[in-house]
Amino acid sequence: MEARDPELRRELDATLKARSELGPEYESALIDSFLEKVEQRFAGTHDQRVRRHLAEQQTAAARGPAQSAGPAGTFGERFGFGVVSLVLAVPLSAIGVVNAGIEGLVVAWLGIVGVNAVHAARAWPQTRRKQRSPSGWEG
Repeated sequence: MEARDPELRRELDATLKARSELGPEYESALIDSFLEKVEQRFAGTHDQRVRRHLAEQQTAAARGPAQSAGPAGTFGERFGFGVVSLVLAVPLSAIGVVNAGIEGLVVAWLGIVGVNAVHAARAWPQTRRKQRSPSGWEG
């Protein structure tokens, strides 16, 4: 449902027109009627969203765990992240050395290692879950 629904706008205009024609004694009934229409529209939109979400979950479950990427991404995404960080390490190292000497180089590489460690830590629980024993027992 869009923010400006033309059908609801027509309903509101009709309700306001009826209020001006019928008077304030019918105001509560008119408002209740309009709010009921708004609730029906909202319920229909909500049902569609819930059905779409359930269909997406069923599709993801049918594809299996190999197809669904976790918070750290697929192997290709993780590999690409590592390659990009190494490519960016060259200019970062040069900037660090030029501006602060060996201390700048150390700080630059500590930052690069830190970013990669955090990224790898996001993927670590997923790989641990995949390496469980076939019996299902943890240990």
